[in-house]
Amino acid sequence: MTRAARLAAALLTLPIFGLCAWTAAAIWIDGPESRALAGALVAALLLADLVIVVSVRPFARALAVLALLALCITGWWLHIPPSNDRNWQPDVAHPAHAQIDGNRVTVENVRNFAYRTETDYDPHWETRTWDLGKLRGVDLFISFWGPTLYAHTIMSWEFEDSPPLAISIETRKEVGESYSALLGFFRQYELYYVVSDERDVIGLRDRLRGEHTYLYRLAAPVDRARELLLEYLDEVNSLAAQPQWYNALTQNCTTSIRNRVIHAGGHLPLSWKLLANGYLDELLYERGSIDRSMPLAELRTRSEVTERAKAAGMDADFSARIREGLPDYPR
Repeated sequence: MTRAARLAAALLTLPIFGLCAWTAAAIWIDGPESRALAGALVAALLLADLVIVVSVRPFARALAVLALLALCITGWWLHIPPSNDRNWQPDVAHPAHAQIDGNRVTVENVRNFAYRTETDYDPHWETRTWDLGKLRGVDLFISFWGPTLYAHTIMSWEFEDSPPLAISIETRKEVGESYSALLGFFRQYELYYVVSDERDVIGLRDRLRGEHTYLYRLAAPVDRARELLLEYLDEVNSLAAQPQWYNALTQNCTTSIRNRVIHAGGHLPLSWKLLANGYLDELLYERGSIDRSMPLAELRTRSEVTERAKAAGMDADFSARIREGLPDYPR
């Protein structure tokens, strides 16, 4: 083996072994429901990997065989089909559907639950209509549930004479399921767009889950905000017809926003701050996408809406109250 080949093998060893470990996890998590059968398949795979490493020479060839085996399993994993037909939890039971007629947008299954606790609520699924000609702009909520490195992001479109239209990109969980950051990297949750009243999707987080939420008005021209909303609604309709998998890395609440921005003709470059999205406001500030008339620290202080959301409760003017004292849209 030449020196270059040895160097290449050394550089590829860790990633290929990591891919092999991931495929074993994929079989265990996304494979047969029978734990005995899944365990047997994982054991057989690990044994095959060990035999390849020990018996195939030169080592670079063993790495190539391992990679080929792992890619075959990845191909199976990529073809696991998502579904819209499961025993869904009540808060994600109904996918939204939008009808667009000129400037008139009508959305069915807008969630507007009345919560007493996080799990005790009166479900309300509503049909609402908005006039795109009265769109004022688009806002971004960043909500922290604990560590400040990560957050949940929600887009919301504000209108002159109608309540805002908020859309939160989340996991669609079945009855008995709870979210796991680890399982989010596998085929465990379908993707779900919660089209919602802000009293629901923001009030739930701040009043009942104890999260801390910041609201930033974006510097997008109204026509760009409109195109982004239409792109979102197109995806809402697409998911109602053809489900997709959620993925904690490639198809999460923030990377999906980037996809929608790009499809709508906008530009949002790749950045580590999209993955560590607790720093998303910093990225947007650097790009001039949010107000830069004051230091970012001051903007953050003015943009926190947590206490206002708690005080507003289920009031009809919830959205107006949480926006009190916020800077207007930067242009």
